Amino acid sequence: MEAPWRWLAVCVLAVTLASAVTQDVCRAPNGQDGAAGKPGRPGRPGLKGERGEPGAPGIRTGIRGLKGDQGESGAPGSPGKVGYPGPSGPLGDRGVPGLKGIKGNPGNIKDQPRPAFSAIRRSPPTGGNVVIFDTVITNQEGRYQNNSGRFVCAVPGYYYFTFQVVSKWDICLSIVSSLRGQVRRSLGFCDANSKGLLQVVSGGTVLPLQQGDQVWIERDPVKGRIYQGSEADSVFSGFLIFPST
Repeated sequence: MEAPWRWLAVCVLAVTLASAVTQDVCRAPNGQDGAAGKPGRPGRPGLKGERGEPGAPGIRTGIRGLKGDQGESGAPGSPGKVGYPGPSGPLGDRGVPGLKGIKGNPGNIKDQPRPAFSAIRRSPPTGGNVVIFDTVITNQEGRYQNNSGRFVCAVPGYYYFTFQVVSKWDICLSIVSSLRGQVRRSLGFCDANSKGLLQVVSGGTVLPLQQGDQVWIERDPVKGRIYQGSEADSVFSGFLIFPST
């Protein structure tokens, strides 16, 4: 049993001596790096980092970038100014008729205005086409103006106007009115006179008038000569038939 242990001790001693001698006498060069191994598997996602400080403004390159994502809604702004009124809407449906009112007190015809006038020509001014009847016979409510020959309406309603004009010549006359600022020739009347005798041209009409409307008589610039003398008079008259409701 001692022989094997002896051989084992001799062998260990021999290896140790050989190693010592080799290190002291000659060292082999280092070997080359081996080939890179295969990439390892991806690691787990790390924790979210803290938000960094705002970066410096970037340099403009002149090229407009793509539209970014929509940001968060800002705080509501101050109320704006009131806009202009819009256009009027369409007319609505007609409403239901109201209840019948209470019967009023009986009216008094004496309290109602009754404009009426009548005027003749005695010494009228010359010139112009308006026939002026300068001498007033009656002028209830004072609505006829003898200096201009015009009746000016103050009470809206329906009026009757008439004239009788004497002439020895061919004559054409018209009843003219100014209704709400629009002048119009209501009626025209003409009479031919070849014998030079006194003749009467007359006419009349009913007109609806509003406050401020005017009525007068005009003559034709060529056929408008009126007799002026003591043998006969020319007259212009008018009166309210009934007021407008």
